[in-house]
Amino acid sequence: MSWKEASIMSLRKEFVMLASQASPNVRRLCRRFGISSRTAYKWMKRYQQHGEAGLGDQSRRPQQSPQRSAPEVEQAVLAVRDQHPAWGARKIGARLQAAGQPVIPAPSTIHAILQRQGRIDPAQAGKHRAWQRFEHPAPNQLWQMDFKGHLALGSGERCHPLSVLDDHSRYALCLAACRNQQAETVQQHLTATFRRYGLPERLLMDNGSPWGGDEQTPYSGLSVWLLRLGIRISHGRPYHPQTQGKTERFHRSLEAEVLQGQLYRDFEQMGDRLEQWRHLYNHQRPHEALGLAVPSSRYQVSARPFPEVLPAIEYSPGDQVRKVDRTGRISFQNRVVRISKALRGYPVALRPTIQDGLWDVYFCTHPIAQVDLKNEP
Repeated sequence: MSWKEASIMSLRKEFVMLASQASPNVRRLCRRFGISSRTAYKWMKRYQQHGEAGLGDQSRRPQQSPQRSAPEVEQAVLAVRDQHPAWGARKIGARLQAAGQPVIPAPSTIHAILQRQGRIDPAQAGKHRAWQRFEHPAPNQLWQMDFKGHLALGSGERCHPLSVLDDHSRYALCLAACRNQQAETVQQHLTATFRRYGLPERLLMDNGSPWGGDEQTPYSGLSVWLLRLGIRISHGRPYHPQTQGKTERFHRSLEAEVLQGQLYRDFEQMGDRLEQWRHLYNHQRPHEALGLAVPSSRYQVSARPFPEVLPAIEYSPGDQVRKVDRTGRISFQNRVVRISKALRGYPVALRPTIQDGLWDVYFCTHPIAQVDLKNEP
């Protein structure tokens, strides 16, 4: 993937942050980001010597002063708050510390500064609550994916922000401005994401289109493509958005820090703003659930590369292989078994379980259904 001029600085920063992780595969990262190893090591060296300032010509405020008075500390607090109006006292303190601020006020002091300077709306402050969630122990074991919901643009069009989030690190792998919620659009953005970050072990989605199938089978054309890539899929419980709680929380932050009260001109401006915030979220914004660390400190790219050609579907010699017909069914031992219309034309394999008369149905390496021969046909 080549680096576009409009986002070249954020891509350089993202690359060097990922390359700075423990035991990175720099050559793999170079392939994912579409740059040469010579270019990669040049930016890594500049980053090591000069930090972010070494990645390009940017105006930067002095981060340290041998003697800062209390008004200057207060000014630094307000500068972060004004830049990120949705951030609370703990996030602001963590950001000041990361920026090299020599005097870091306590969160209570920062909160008092914000109150005194009229930066806190009491009605909004009462809405914030702490969240506790289970997380997977390593990156890329589970990604969560969902649409934010549509929003209007100044051009009169509708934008549907698509987000993909790593469960362990909260790293935002994709935040795209989509023109629709169709499977082809999602697959296009997932392909670009897979090429850069590799494949996850599992993807969690809701039950709506284009993620799920009909009410009897959970598979769609998009999920079949994911299964062929070797990615397991899961669907959240209907009417239980908390199943994808991290994505829901991510969308709340997106709404508060990017979308609320803003009208973006067109898809280009919207896409640029989403990508800017994605970089800030991954590499600068302290995350409460991570002990105020940033997501990039806990994320590493997947070792599983994206295959440009889908692997062939092969089964073991002992499997009972059947082809799914145009109605989404197969015939097995004088029975008609419903599988899924999304698998029309594909071969599936049946394997006996340890329970008498019970067979598992597999598509590629994934169990997708069961057939109980003891029940009446």
